[in-house]
Amino acid sequence: MKYEFPEGFWWGSAASGPQTEGVFEGDNKGDNIWDHWYREEPEKFFNQVGPEKTSYFYEKYKEDIQLMKETGHTTFRTSIQWSRLIPNGTGEVNQKAVAFYNDVIDELIANDIEPFINLYHFDMPMKLQEKGGWLDRETVDAYVEFAKICFELFGDRVKKWFTHNEPIVPVEGGYLYQFHYPNEVNMKKAVQVAYHEVLSSAKAIKVYHEMNLDGEIGIILNLTPSYPRDESNPEDVKAAQLADAFFNRSFLDPSVKGEFPTDLVDLLKEIDHLPVIEEGDLETIKNNTVDLLGVNYYQPRRIKAKESNEKLADGPMPDDYFDNYIKPDRKMNPYRGWEIYEKGVYDILTNLRENYGNIRCYISENGMGVEGEEDFVNEDGVIEDDYRIEFVEDHLTFMHQAIQEGSNVLGYHMWTCMDNWSWTNAYKNRYGFIAVDIENQGKRTVKKSGHWFKKVSDANGFD
Repeated sequence: MKYEFPEGFWWGSAASGPQTEGVFEGDNKGDNIWDHWYREEPEKFFNQVGPEKTSYFYEKYKEDIQLMKETGHTTFRTSIQWSRLIPNGTGEVNQKAVAFYNDVIDELIANDIEPFINLYHFDMPMKLQEKGGWLDRETVDAYVEFAKICFELFGDRVKKWFTHNEPIVPVEGGYLYQFHYPNEVNMKKAVQVAYHEVLSSAKAIKVYHEMNLDGEIGIILNLTPSYPRDESNPEDVKAAQLADAFFNRSFLDPSVKGEFPTDLVDLLKEIDHLPVIEEGDLETIKNNTVDLLGVNYYQPRRIKAKESNEKLADGPMPDDYFDNYIKPDRKMNPYRGWEIYEKGVYDILTNLRENYGNIRCYISENGMGVEGEEDFVNEDGVIEDDYRIEFVEDHLTFMHQAIQEGSNVLGYHMWTCMDNWSWTNAYKNRYGFIAVDIENQGKRTVKKSGHWFKKVSDANGFD
């Protein structure tokens, strides 16, 4: 069967500034929370590889953009590092960063690759984190100013903007489950952080639209569908709905509908965990929804009614309201410990079509991290990552079905273009179409999946 995609479908991949650029002598980049945390606790990072050792994109972007072309990219998303552009988070703009981002954007356009630019990808400038980061209302204002500077500098050429990537992650990682700095466990703080991120997104969207630039602006959310263990058990269904409220609708509803989910608000009210809301905030959120939605999808969430008495913390936690459930016959990515469930992408797109006005969207991340890929090198030195080709093809097949049924999905970006640094996991699992040898000045080699993706992009589909 031939799977053809709509004309002008976006083919490409996604990356981020902090995960690819690296840190170089004289680049004038300021510290963000990752630079700081790595200096404090390098042992927390796989093989003690820190953010200065990321994929050298700062120096190799021209070569990388040629490789994007070679692997069929018509679009590419990255982020502007706040701490590179404005080293202290507020105040002086780093002109070396301006020159770098201008060059990257111009080089992409010159090679017929449309730049998609995201503004916040987990990289809070350390000077702002010292004052509380997203807990502090002033960070919202600093972020909006950062966004405005980006729109002024690059908005003449960049037509696809995103306010945040996976804003639930700084909430979960920093204030619930301890995998991002500042590693706290405090649900009241988590709620305030989430609220400030939502507000900052709406305010940046307002500024963008007031500037009358001829592009569009959205947000990128990791939507992880919550499936109840037993559809016919009301307790399982309710637990799954609450998990969905915490991890999906908390950002999806305000971003697309301009309001917070009532079940989540009611629950937070009940436990006295509502955030501090200032006058006019809710109106700002209501009136400044997204033009476009990016959807990151990796795995499903399987939920059952609360059975265990185990408490994750002294205070309230989302996990007080549900338990995770392991589906007995699930298909796994053993390296990452994640379930592979391709139909999830179809279920997300169907939900967006039926319950969110069929908003214009695209799959902004989807990918498969594998450890020890060097074991799959053939005699020509190419990594034969057939598992990645199969993974992408299977997800595209379900996307295609959603399109046939009327879903407004405009493109597919794999995570990621070239192997990149993945926070505390560093280079443990590789995700790229292009292999990066960090021991060897970041030498690049296109994997089998990269050559395959070029064919798919050129044909706008596959057999």
